[in-house]
Amino acid sequence: MIPATPQFEEALRIIRLLLGKGYEAYLAGGCVRDLLLGREPVDYDVATNATPDVVLGLFERTFAVGAHFGVVLVAPRDEDVGFVTEVATFRSDGVYTDGRHPDVVRYTTSAEEDARRRDFTINGLLLDPLRIFPQGAEEVIRPGHKNVTKVGGLAHALQDAVNLRSAVIDYVGGLADLDAGIVRAIGRAEARFEEDHLRMLRGVRFAARFGFELEAGTRVAIRRLAGRIHAVSRERVRDELTKMLTEGRARRAFELLDETGLLAEVLPEVARMKGVEQPPQFHPEGDVWVHTLMLLEQLEPDCSMTLAWGALLHDVGKPPTFRRGPDRIRFDGHVKVGMAMGAEICRRFRFSNDEARQVLALIENHMRFMHAGQMKASTLKRFFRLEAFAEHLALHRMDCLAASGNLEHWEFVRDRWQAMPEEVVRPNPLITGRELIAEGYEPGARFREMLRAVEDAQLEGTIATTEDAMRLVRERFPRN
Repeated sequence: MIPATPQFEEALRIIRLLLGKGYEAYLAGGCVRDLLLGREPVDYDVATNATPDVVLGLFERTFAVGAHFGVVLVAPRDEDVGFVTEVATFRSDGVYTDGRHPDVVRYTTSAEEDARRRDFTINGLLLDPLRIFPQGAEEVIRPGHKNVTKVGGLAHALQDAVNLRSAVIDYVGGLADLDAGIVRAIGRAEARFEEDHLRMLRGVRFAARFGFELEAGTRVAIRRLAGRIHAVSRERVRDELTKMLTEGRARRAFELLDETGLLAEVLPEVARMKGVEQPPQFHPEGDVWVHTLMLLEQLEPDCSMTLAWGALLHDVGKPPTFRRGPDRIRFDGHVKVGMAMGAEICRRFRFSNDEARQVLALIENHMRFMHAGQMKASTLKRFFRLEAFAEHLALHRMDCLAASGNLEHWEFVRDRWQAMPEEVVRPNPLITGRELIAEGYEPGARFREMLRAVEDAQLEGTIATTEDAMRLVRERFPRN
């Protein structure tokens, strides 16, 4: 038999123990949705009528990080295992005056009441796993099935082996919406979004990720309430946008953001790309917005967040620099302006210093590839020294494919970068300030200029020894 994933078996263990103590317990939320869609859940959540104090007392290793909202994290008995299972008590939420948290949480014994307080119907499903495999998942997974540790492995194995739907409890119409490919708010859409404004972004993300449509009433409610998104912390908005960019359906996500009015609220700089013409001889695809969408369409699932944001913002400076010249449309200085705008966006969304630095580097250098063939050897090698240079290559390739399709500059740079050893790109210095002082030079700001000149010559291949380096210094920088 092929063993189920450890996370799944741990969730079964928790449910089995809760049931043995006389409580209800189910898999709940996104893990049920993903299993039904044949996707491997990232984690498994358990919903139960056992209160947090009961859960804390039943399991050996627990963390009461969300106990005031009825949530306890249960860790496996093996301390070397690095995951936890979220166990949440059935609850009914009160009013959300802050647009994020309920003012009052009331525990309930009703699984239906708990399901109806959730966000979307596809996330409101419960699964009674012990109904179909009371002793564990191994007993129903056929021998010879593909390795279930791969993405989707367990989900596909379970679908092949059992009728998962026979164990689903659906109080909200989630199964029908899964079948129809619809993201629908539970109950009255406006009420769900008033409770937690971030749900508007989550609805867009789910629709994009699964290739679903937003149900008409849900879409109308998002358009009506889009301005409320400003009440959500910028970190939470940033995280949702990053997920949209890195889940493999970024283009659709940003099209939906635009259609629902959310884009103009969270990223007005990107919304202004719409209708900004580009010179057709270089950009036959259309305006800056269309070009950017074509880049987003190329982003692979699980790509780095810096590459994703770099792709989104690489041309953010074009709308304010648009100029229709006598010969063609121009965007003079759009890189510099884009860097300033990108820096403001990174500050607004509270990117880390390292994240912001890389996103801005991608914006700053995305136009340099066209000059690579004319670069001196030292300049080209310094270009290769850019942090995470593979991301610069990836962005330029997407940029080309979203425009003329000409990959000549990209191929030139890629070939030389791959062929050049690290010790050639970053050779050990021939001299340091110590040698300059020994030669009789006074320490000061000019040392940087001297050492830069020596390094340039070393990268160009015109000098190779310490003696060569000191000779160059004496010739170019006489002590008098």
